Amino acid sequence: MADTAGPVAVALDEATVAFRVAGDRVYTAVERASLSVAHGEFVAIVGPTGCGKSTLLNVAAGLLKPAAGSVKIFGRPLAGLNRDAGYLFQADALFPWKTAIDNVAIGLEIQGAPREQALQRAQGWLTSVGLGAFANRYPHMLSGGQRKRVGLAQVLIRDPKILLMDEPFGPLDAQTRQIMGNLLLELWNADRKAVLFVTHDLEEAIALADRVVIMSAGPSARIIGDWRVELPRPRDISEVRMEKQFHELHREIWNVLKDEVMKGYAQSTQAAEAG
Repeated sequence: MADTAGPVAVALDEATVAFRVAGDRVYTAVERASLSVAHGEFVAIVGPTGCGKSTLLNVAAGLLKPAAGSVKIFGRPLAGLNRDAGYLFQADALFPWKTAIDNVAIGLEIQGAPREQALQRAQGWLTSVGLGAFANRYPHMLSGGQRKRVGLAQVLIRDPKILLMDEPFGPLDAQTRQIMGNLLLELWNADRKAVLFVTHDLEEAIALADRVVIMSAGPSARIIGDWRVELPRPRDISEVRMEKQFHELHREIWNVLKDEVMKGYAQSTQAAEAG
């Protein structure tokens, strides 16, 4: 269970995100979205392609400023970048000319840590993600799953209070995704941070999260559902998917989500034909 004492880690209140497009037209990506993530809580966001899931993540990161509404981080209005957050993107963010240990250590070095201290802590994090023996390998020498492990260590070494994760396991095969999901849960369970996790995979969302939030198809996407996942922790992703409660919750959420997925598909098809 999340520790709900004190202010919530992330609070979006009626946040609307709009972009100016051709001419004077304004495209509203997300409309009046309200969402809170408690300290220590794992929240997953699911929705059709292009519905604004990543947009909400960027608002929480301070990369986008909402046109209306507010964003608070631990009770304080967010102004500029969210310094309490670590962001794990879908694409690798590793420097190809640096070894795994240097890629992990760089976050501490930028903050002014002595290099030897940074390397020592980076080695510890590589060990934590199962790559202790791969410290001196370059990204091109690692598999996709191994690069994701390095990326996870790269974010966690800075000890952020909030983890923002945008389809972090999307490019991986199904088996590697399960392994990475279990690794994430193991690390999170040891140090409960607030997590906002974006995924297209409803099964992945239920297996990982305390809550699953559903967004409608865009434009003007809205939050249309918020389900609590009562499955006990600790969880093993491959095992929890066999539980009756998992399937019942999946069916309940999918009954809402499938209509939005079809709307999103129809919109993308129309846009392709028009283009």
